[in-house]
Amino acid sequence: MPHPTPPSPHQITEATSTLDQLKHYLRSEPPADALPLPAPLLDENTGVPILLSDILRAAARTVAQQTDHSLDDEVRQIVHGRREAAQEITDRHILHGDIQRLSGFTFQSADLADHRSTASS
Repeated sequence: MPHPTPPSPHQITEATSTLDQLKHYLRSEPPADALPLPAPLLDENTGVPILLSDILRAAARTVAQQTDHSLDDEVRQIVHGRREAAQEITDRHILHGDIQRLSGFTFQSADLADHRSTASS
């Protein structure tokens, strides 16, 4: 099996920058058609929760393998903390189902919704 090529720090920075851009866009009252944008991030097989939990588990394994077998308490806590966080993040795969359920709804832009609620008051 060929050894995978690691991403460069620049590639990882670009990925997190793209996520940050999406965050700012979604916070700025985007049009209703913005709802599908986070869907790939929440995919139950390849989305961010699954990827991040796998990364945390691999990092915990790396720390455990690259330290003395008689791990001191601090290293044990770090490894345990990463594994625990990975499980908590994996449990969030339910967000994928939320995106699927929301896809059946019709949303309107925030401006239109604000206008209608003001007009009906």
